[in-house]
Amino acid sequence: MVEGEASQSEEITMMETYVQMSGYVGGPVDHRILASGSSRASFRIASTPRRRLENGGWQDGPTTWLTVVCFRQLATHVTSSLQRGDAVVVAGRLRTDRWVDQQGTQHERLVLQADVVGHDLNRGTSVFHKAPRRDLESADDEQATQTLASRAG
Repeated sequence: MVEGEASQSEEITMMETYVQMSGYVGGPVDHRILASGSSRASFRIASTPRRRLENGGWQDGPTTWLTVVCFRQLATHVTSSLQRGDAVVVAGRLRTDRWVDQQGTQHERLVLQADVVGHDLNRGTSVFHKAPRRDLESADDEQATQTLASRAG
């Protein structure tokens, strides 16, 4: 490889749209077990920019809403850790979901596929509980199912 050239794997990484966003969880976390047995969690995040006015007051800008999607162990932890109204920071890859509805209309929306999700400690406090290391993803999915069952009951 010539100096300054990127390898094929580096080119793929360079073309990713990696973003970081802070905001508030806008509703309950939706947790599902996929046909593969893997965990998937999703939630909506809302971020409203604010700017300081000359008179010292604040003005809110338009709110940006985005769907955040997590997989595997992150999905399990998000399900048991987040609830509506929590201040969070999310980092991951921006994706476009495309689908056609029953009427044949094409739709698309941006989705943030999270690599990292955490509470925003600028806005509150949090307590961390280290998860035991697991060799099998199914153990994590079983934990998520138990967490969901305990929340429902």
